[in-house]
Amino acid sequence: MTSVPNVTLNNGVVMPQLGFGVFQVPDEETAPAVAVALAAGYRSIDTAAVYGNERGVGQALSASGLPREDLFITTKLWNDDQGKDKALAAFDASLDKLGLDYVDLYLIHWPTPARDLYVETYKVLEEILASGRTRAIGVSNFRVPDLRRLQDSTGVTPAVNQIELHPALQQNELRAFHAEHGIATEAWSPLAQGAVLKDEPIVKIAGSHGVSPAQVVLRWHLQSGNIVIPKSVTSERIRQNLDVFGFELSDADMSAIAGLDRGLRTGPDPDTLN
Repeated sequence: MTSVPNVTLNNGVVMPQLGFGVFQVPDEETAPAVAVALAAGYRSIDTAAVYGNERGVGQALSASGLPREDLFITTKLWNDDQGKDKALAAFDASLDKLGLDYVDLYLIHWPTPARDLYVETYKVLEEILASGRTRAIGVSNFRVPDLRRLQDSTGVTPAVNQIELHPALQQNELRAFHAEHGIATEAWSPLAQGAVLKDEPIVKIAGSHGVSPAQVVLRWHLQSGNIVIPKSVTSERIRQNLDVFGFELSDADMSAIAGLDRGLRTGPDPDTLN
């Protein structure tokens, strides 16, 4: 069984650094994929209300027989449910679909600036945290001004900011802010939906280590200090994405990958998504 390193969040909660994401996995395919991931050794599973597959995740967790305390489950509040009146009901619905008494991490999925509800919503997340029905709270896709405003308005620093992050979109300014304020950086779309896997430096590094380009990119994330949640529905790739602890990238490897940053987004821009 692969031993995955942990990251300690700013409230003392321990989170696996490598987890399994289920973005865009249909609900009926989610339970089998999560079952393969759990059998392979993943213990952190990342879903969201808008993915429509929380029920499938819950089915796999229930069928696994694994102790609840060995699992780390993240879900996220969708944009339509921001605001004091809707957020609590949305959390209750997510918990019901997952079949759990609590989640380990609950995130606001997008800042949605035009709605201007994330400060009000975060205060609801603080109430959920105080109730013990989540062990940590945070955000996703927040920018530096959003994070500053949240700190100024609530006095609370999120435990995690989950952002699009990969060699072609390295988000150095945002990551530096996270490091300064004790916010864990979690990467979604960590492989840029495959867009970086044919980049010459990554292919060359993969050849030198005898691993796949995807394994090189995931190893880059880990050595950069990022929490990472690759997604796959293919059993072989699910297992391969976890097999990234038997080699180490050199300083020259890391420097070569640093040179691939080109501002490439594979998903929406937080400035405009509402």
